[in-house]
Amino acid sequence: MSNSDHDPSLTAEEASPPAGATAPASTGDQVEHIPLSARIQENDSDDEITEKLRLQGVRLRAGTIAPAVFWPSLIIVAAVAVLAITLPGPTGEVLTNIQGWITTNLGWFYMLAIGIFIVVALVICFSKFGRITLGRDGEKPEFGVLSWFAMLFAAGMGIGLVFYGVGEPLGYATTTPKPGWPGTETGADGVTSIIPGQEHAVAMLGMAQTFVHWGLHPWAIYAVIGLAVAYAIHRRGRPVSIRWALEPILGDRVKGWMGDIIDILAIFGTIFGIATSLGLGVQQIGAGLAAMGVVEAPDQWLLIVLIIVITLLATTSVVSGVGRGIKWLSNINLSMAAVLMISVLLLGPTLFLFQNLVQSFGVYLAEVLNMTFDVGAYTGEAGAAWGASWTIFYWGWWVSWAPFVGVFIARISRGRTVRQFIAGVLLVPTVVGIIWFSIMGGTGLWRQLFSDDPIVPEGADEFGVEAALFDVLGGLPLGGVLSVIAIFLIAIFFITSSDSGSLVVDMLASGGHPNPPIWSRVLFAMLEGALAIGLLLAGGLGALQAASIATALPFSLILLAMCFAIVKALKRDQDAIDARERRLRYQQISERLSEDFDDAFGEQVDHRIDYRLSRTTGFRERRREADADTLTAKQATATTPKADPEQQRGRFGRRRKE
Repeated sequence: MSNSDHDPSLTAEEASPPAGATAPASTGDQVEHIPLSARIQENDSDDEITEKLRLQGVRLRAGTIAPAVFWPSLIIVAAVAVLAITLPGPTGEVLTNIQGWITTNLGWFYMLAIGIFIVVALVICFSKFGRITLGRDGEKPEFGVLSWFAMLFAAGMGIGLVFYGVGEPLGYATTTPKPGWPGTETGADGVTSIIPGQEHAVAMLGMAQTFVHWGLHPWAIYAVIGLAVAYAIHRRGRPVSIRWALEPILGDRVKGWMGDIIDILAIFGTIFGIATSLGLGVQQIGAGLAAMGVVEAPDQWLLIVLIIVITLLATTSVVSGVGRGIKWLSNINLSMAAVLMISVLLLGPTLFLFQNLVQSFGVYLAEVLNMTFDVGAYTGEAGAAWGASWTIFYWGWWVSWAPFVGVFIARISRGRTVRQFIAGVLLVPTVVGIIWFSIMGGTGLWRQLFSDDPIVPEGADEFGVEAALFDVLGGLPLGGVLSVIAIFLIAIFFITSSDSGSLVVDMLASGGHPNPPIWSRVLFAMLEGALAIGLLLAGGLGALQAASIATALPFSLILLAMCFAIVKALKRDQDAIDARERRLRYQQISERLSEDFDDAFGEQVDHRIDYRLSRTTGFRERRREADADTLTAKQATATTPKADPEQQRGRFGRRRKE
């Protein structure tokens, strides 16, 4: 049996080479064997992890940073932040032009890529690869099912759900319906409006479109990158870094400049994604303060002050340590989110909300395929503009967040099978999102369509998405208390996102070290706040959306390559597992036949007959054996020393005949 049969820490694909053999270098077709001594374990100290990182080819310098990743990321992001703050007008114009070009020329690519991610995730889930364990063969999950679900639920919650929970479905049903929907019409000026009497039908489509944006589609992205990273770190003992997810196709090149570029792009995406979330969050906090009468109107200076305050709080959480910081705050924001959602359910139109959940889910199932691939080919500039503000923005935002969320869900999924991982990642956050939007968005729709106090005035061309939540809460009993809870919820969501995101960025900049230095985490947390200020000054929500779309484009190519890489790695692993199982079954059958042959089949064949049967061969076999005998005889003659001529003479002095 192979070494992998005895040592469950080895994956089936990488059984140890024979004694004295040299481990092959990693190439695109052959994955490098990682000795057990170089594999990162959960109980390793920081010094041991650093030494193992170097053994695996990670280039670390003083301060536990990878200079080829750390310095380019820091310099470029800092330069963008400084330019956006000092030159907000030109920066906003550049971002807007980039956004327009991408949505016009590559919007179809984003839509197709998301569809590919869904297909790849589902195919892997239901294939034979689903039995592979993300860890040692037979290893038990690190967390229980309920704890794991709770952490996936936490990953699925964020500022976006609070910001768009009411505003997105309400916007689709009033001022921003999607061009081309039944019940809508687009005028010569490119403005799409709802045909009178079709408000309810458009509202149902709006709920379904919201489910598309926040349900299965984004989490298919996270499932792909999370699975690839989890396989690399738990199954193969690689560092916590995005580059190793592409090792199956890049091989040893992930240790060089290619791997550096992959990690740099992952850092860009994470930082811009966090900055986008921070910008959205402070806009909504400002709207909430205005709705409560604390301020007259949220201006830019107020938003800048809010960013500075929240960034300082996030930095405090970073300094306090991940255990006391992230975990403590995560428990608080989950509890507050649950209180807010249940309060709206009970204090609002409860019966309608349950009906809305069921009916909207049915419309989602009927329309999901069409909405997945609707690139607006027949809606012209109006469709492209709508996509840039909604669907394409969302896909860019999710791709930007992919490194952060992927690393998070990968780290908490040790011991899960591939099938458990994908099913949990796709289902739990999707269900949470559908319930959240059905309650929060449904409350806004009910007030707009069935009450005497609509949120959006009739004939209005636009409304503030960030203020919609507080308009709904203000119309409920205990609305003031719920508004305060919502403001704290938004702030804590960003603090946890910044804390966790800074940790992921710092790990990537430190070569995958799970405990990077505090000083660099603080540095990246401050940089995220500065970037958010710059993007707000450069154009507010439009600049935030443009930044997400632009930074997501190169990383989406990496995600597509990751699909191929994880399928290749799982296939190699599964083939080796199948071969090992066949060897094990053959050995068991052989042992059973040797021990119990007489009991199972009667007396064995006479040994003389068995010998004759084994010696019976065909013409070619006999010819081959004869040639082998001749060659053996010649070799024996050549190696036999010649006898003394005197010893070869007979009694009468004659030479003996040989």
